[in-house]
Amino acid sequence: MGSAVIDLTPTPLKEWAIRRFGTGDKVVLVGSVLVGVLVLAALAGAVARRRLAVGAAILVALVGIAVAAVLTRAETGALDLLPSLVAAVTGPLALVLLARADRAAQEARRAGRGEDGRRALLLTAAVLGALAVAGGAAGRFVSSLRLRPEDVTLPRPADPAPPLPRGLDDQVPGITPFRTPTRDFYRVDTRLDVPVVGTDDWTLTIDGDVDRKVTLSFDDLLGMPMIERDITLTCVSNSVGGPYVGAARWLGVPLRDVLDRAGIDTTKADQILSTDVDGMTISTPLALATDGRDAMLAVGMNGKALPREHGFPVRMVIPGLYGFISATKWVTRLTLTTYAAQDAYWTERGWATDAPIKISARIDTPRALAKVDAGDVVIGGVAWAQERGGVAGVQVRIDGGAWVDAQLGPSGGDDYWRQWFYRWEAGSGSHRIAVRARSGDGEPQTAVRAEPFPNGASGLHELLVQVG
Repeated sequence: MGSAVIDLTPTPLKEWAIRRFGTGDKVVLVGSVLVGVLVLAALAGAVARRRLAVGAAILVALVGIAVAAVLTRAETGALDLLPSLVAAVTGPLALVLLARADRAAQEARRAGRGEDGRRALLLTAAVLGALAVAGGAAGRFVSSLRLRPEDVTLPRPADPAPPLPRGLDDQVPGITPFRTPTRDFYRVDTRLDVPVVGTDDWTLTIDGDVDRKVTLSFDDLLGMPMIERDITLTCVSNSVGGPYVGAARWLGVPLRDVLDRAGIDTTKADQILSTDVDGMTISTPLALATDGRDAMLAVGMNGKALPREHGFPVRMVIPGLYGFISATKWVTRLTLTTYAAQDAYWTERGWATDAPIKISARIDTPRALAKVDAGDVVIGGVAWAQERGGVAGVQVRIDGGAWVDAQLGPSGGDDYWRQWFYRWEAGSGSHRIAVRARSGDGEPQTAVRAEPFPNGASGLHELLVQVG
């Protein structure tokens, strides 16, 4: 139901939810669906006190909506209908039991045994509630078993990344870690659940405008020469100064090597339409995916196999492009085609087809509206300028004054973000801090404000602090 609601939600409302609730948007959505179900179930119970058949019909109709939602999902099978079918039996059955207990309680009250009838009704409700809780707990337990990471031995890269320099993590309190721990890496996608895909069952098909259709197994992919790269990923929903950006070390097969196995014709196709295990599609400009950047089909993240929530067993990683056109998780198909012939999920909803990540700088410390002591205050954060020569400079401005250069942390490569800091002799009062970055090819970060839709937010990160 939640996934169907996501697909039917207008894009501006989705963007509002992400801005308002962040990564908790899925919790809010599921909670809203639950509240709706509870309200309608309570209505069914109230109606059933007078007309049991009508109350049961309301519950069956609820199940029918769930069945319809399941059937609209791509790649669904008969087993996916099982929860709804169980609900179609247990829901009305529970209603019948409660209705009978309620009638017995009313008869006992009329016979002067009201306490006995009330006790029997409460006992029936308690037993049904306990069964529901037990069923939910059992489902969670089974889900946790399915979501356990699979034991995968990753090969050594044929082209390893150099050691990542020591960042400013210990020197600037409150600054974002130079490498994002896997557990803290942002997750923004349309999935309410995490797909469980086994390496034995996974395959990747390359088809469309190619010389020959190719299907690869997970072992086939692991047998190909791999590269290791430090790359920063950014979600297009990230607002100015937002949290949906992370930097990690990725291990994978160059995307061009995989496409070459099928033989691609760049004079015909202009997009790669990638499809995940459940039919979600993402379109990537073919020219950008094959222009020499370190585009890959990743199998590893920060030295280990991909976590399931980040695309296990295989996902796409293409530096310099927002994730909605480059970072397909749980990928199972790459179709070479044209934008005129096929639309992907986001292009159908009006998002841009060409969306390079914009030059950005973010203030991590001090936090907005923070109260800090007068004197020496360290301002710090991260900046990124992928596929533009990396970050060559960061500047800070206090209260609309002159821009002054900040100190840069070590470089992790052009496709990796860079930490920065500035020591400020702060006087008491309220102050506005702003930051901007400059890329290695000389392009300054734009101050023009833009919302994430349709091709990424822009503008300068500014915040107020109180110095006392």
